[in-house]
Amino acid sequence: MIGSKRKSSDIIIEICAFALAVIVVFPVIYCIFAAFKTHSEFMSPALLPESFGNLNNFRNALSQAPLMRYMLNSFIVSFAGSLVRLVFSVLAAYVFAYFDFRGKNVVFFLLLGTMMMPGDILLSTNYSTVSHLGLLNTYTGICIVSFVSASQVFMLRQKFMTVPRSYIDSAKLDGCSDIGIVTKILIPISRSTLITLFTQSFLTLWNSYLWPLIITASKPEYRTIMVGITKLNSWEDSNYELVLAGVTISLIPSLILFVIMHNSFKKAQ
Repeated sequence: MIGSKRKSSDIIIEICAFALAVIVVFPVIYCIFAAFKTHSEFMSPALLPESFGNLNNFRNALSQAPLMRYMLNSFIVSFAGSLVRLVFSVLAAYVFAYFDFRGKNVVFFLLLGTMMMPGDILLSTNYSTVSHLGLLNTYTGICIVSFVSASQVFMLRQKFMTVPRSYIDSAKLDGCSDIGIVTKILIPISRSTLITLFTQSFLTLWNSYLWPLIITASKPEYRTIMVGITKLNSWEDSNYELVLAGVTISLIPSLILFVIMHNSFKKAQ
């Protein structure tokens, strides 16, 4: 009787999980299908296009806007921003986990407090700072606001604290430096966590729109892919199938990264 109840609950959970997955994935599937539709097909309620051989939307999207240059910009910003963010997060998490200094808890809780601040309220302040630093219309200016992440520091600190303090003390007695402890002990142990955080950070920066739009307003050649896609549409001519073709193109690097990181995550476990 107990076994049958457990099986029933498992089935219900699986059905709910499958339904949730369909809800999440359906917009992506519709976007890909609609990218192959003609303008007349797009106005019809049919989900599938008449032919997946219709590549005109992709050709027009690539010719109407320099999407490949925008994708390169996005890759540089996303990769560099995620890498620097992860380095800072690892070092900060190590300090908060194993260093003792006056006011450590206060500083840590102040850092966590930044997680409750919406990013949009800092736009004007960040823009003024970046402008005074002379970083407008640069890759550094786009990704500098993402170099520190309180959530990543918190998650890595919690992961590092699962490592027994005796391991760290033994390494120090053997003459290992703090950098050596981080690179030789903590990073290998936290590899799966680091992969997850890097993937999440990369996708977040890849999909960012408002900040890159503001920073690259005067130099379109530094725009990212999400900003560049808006050039495929105008107020006088709504080519939604063209926009969805551009969105489909922008999904390719994210899907490739997800597959690579997923395989790396499985190996790290």
